[in-house]
Amino acid sequence: MSEINMTPLIDLAFSLLIIFMITAPLLEQTIQVNLPVESTKAQELREDTDFQAISIDAEGFYYWDNEIVDLDQLDGLLMGLAEKADPPVIRIRADKQLPYQKVINVVDLVKKHKLTKLNLDTQAD
Repeated sequence: MSEINMTPLIDLAFSLLIIFMITAPLLEQTIQVNLPVESTKAQELREDTDFQAISIDAEGFYYWDNEIVDLDQLDGLLMGLAEKADPPVIRIRADKQLPYQKVINVVDLVKKHKLTKLNLDTQAD
C-alpha cells in the first residue's frame, strides 16, 4: 500500500474543530453578568474589531477584562487607551439588576478621555 489513509486524520481534524467551537464561547465571558435583554438582533461588527471589556457584576465591582479595579484605576487604564492611535472599542457589560448610575460612571470616564467607540452589551431575545 503506497498511500496514507487520510480518513482517520480527517476525523481527528473535525473532532478538534468541534471541540474548539464548543469551548471558544465559554472562554469569552468569564465574569458572570446577567445582561439586559435586547428585543432585536444586534448589528454585526467587523471581524478585525479590537475590543476592551469593562464588566460590572451584580455587587457593583468593576472589572478590566478579568481583573477587579476601582474607578481611579479604571480612569488610568482608559487614559492609556486614549493615547493609542487606534483605540479599541470599549465593551461595557453590566448586570441588569445593577443601579443605572454604576453604568453612567463608566460611560462618563470613557467620554472624559474622548474614546468614541462604545458598545453596551446585551443578551439577544
